[in-house]
Amino acid sequence: MKIVVSIKDSIAETEVIELYRANGWSSAGKPEKLLPALRNSHTLVTARIDGRLVGIGNAISDGHLVVYYPHMLVHPEFHGQGVGREMMNAMQSIYSDFHQQMITADGDATDFYRALGFERAGQTESMWIYSGDDH
Repeated sequence: MKIVVSIKDSIAETEVIELYRANGWSSAGKPEKLLPALRNSHTLVTARIDGRLVGIGNAISDGHLVVYYPHMLVHPEFHGQGVGREMMNAMQSIYSDFHQQMITADGDATDFYRALGFERAGQTESMWIYSGDDH
């Protein structure tokens, strides 16, 4: 199995929505907002196996000091096969020297990001105004 990771890959609405639905993300129900959000990110990374979109992630950044990774998804059929790690390696090729890298993780994802070097930010507490229902 060869994982092809690309930065700024062309993405089609149908494949993106299928991936978000497979992960149970509520933003799949808002393609008119999701697609422009992904396409206008500072960085967009995709992972494909035999041409099939199996992972996607994006970064929002000031381009110098701070980067936030709001979306990092791997199709559940491919969890544990190195797809997410390859996508984060691609992001690190751009952002490894940044002063601050942030991600919000929950559930099983926390262990994955800890293994990549992320840690809880002191005594900070995640806060949001959220209109979804998937968390």
